[in-house]
Amino acid sequence: MSTGLRFTLDVDGLGSKTFAVVSFLLKQRYSFPFTLDIEVASDSFRETAEKLLEKNATLTIWQGDTPQRYISGIVTRFGMKEYNGWQMCYSLTITPPLWRAGLRQNFRIFQQQDIQTISATLLDENGITGWKPLFYEDHPAREFCVQYGETDLAFLTRLWSEEGIFFFDRHVADTPSQTLTLCDDVAGLSRTDEMSFNPSPTTTLLPTIISTFRYQAQIRPSSVETQDYTFKVPGWPAYYGRDGEHLNGQRTQYEVFDYPGRFKDEQHGQDFARYQMEGWRNNAETAVCISNSPTLWPGVIFTLTGHPV
Repeated sequence: MSTGLRFTLDVDGLGSKTFAVVSFLLKQRYSFPFTLDIEVASDSFRETAEKLLEKNATLTIWQGDTPQRYISGIVTRFGMKEYNGWQMCYSLTITPPLWRAGLRQNFRIFQQQDIQTISATLLDENGITGWKPLFYEDHPAREFCVQYGETDLAFLTRLWSEEGIFFFDRHVADTPSQTLTLCDDVAGLSRTDEMSFNPSPTTTLLPTIISTFRYQAQIRPSSVETQDYTFKVPGWPAYYGRDGEHLNGQRTQYEVFDYPGRFKDEQHGQDFARYQMEGWRNNAETAVCISNSPTLWPGVIFTLTGHPV
């Protein structure tokens, strides 16, 4: 059954018809820069790495003449493949600008700065201007924070996870624009239309459905205990814990002890223990869906209807 979908690739500095999309694979999830591997064919036999690497590129998914989704990023890998007798085949990898932060490694100290200030410094240094914090909780300044031989990306993702922050690319409706979004609560996610469950896609008249839904629960750590020390108050116990919720009958003996906890005050100690517990249990319950909708991506919440469970 024809879906009417078609795909185009636009690269800065090249004509809109330079490449014909043969296939692509998009890997996208929370708190990781996405990877778009794309195979293209072209009448041009002289495309080179110099002409393509670091260029902005956009893959557009069309339904007829209506764009359904854009994936925009920079070309970070170029490959020349086979010549089939009339066209040259190429392979490209496209990633978001945040990916660049994984190529810089440093040793540096941040003092009396909060997570938003530290993030702004490093993102700006890496040329990432299209980003937005959506914080619903307080994130006090840290007394002392060290980047020790880490890449900027590894350092940022470590700090964000310690502060209970996840990130994703928020898509701007009807445009190729994307904004790196830092968020600490599901309240910052966008809600889309209801999605109907139908295990027989060929029998439905609905344009988009969920055809497969699989739920699973697994045993994960049940509690977190974290401790640190500050020479300013040697007698301060600096010990905080957090128990997991919705254990689904599992045992409570699976404790994670973290030392040093990388905090110097009560607020950070309590928050870091909670964020760690939420992080350890974020895959305790998961669901896998298969859908024909091009408008589902990290950062979107939907309601599933029509499923018997």
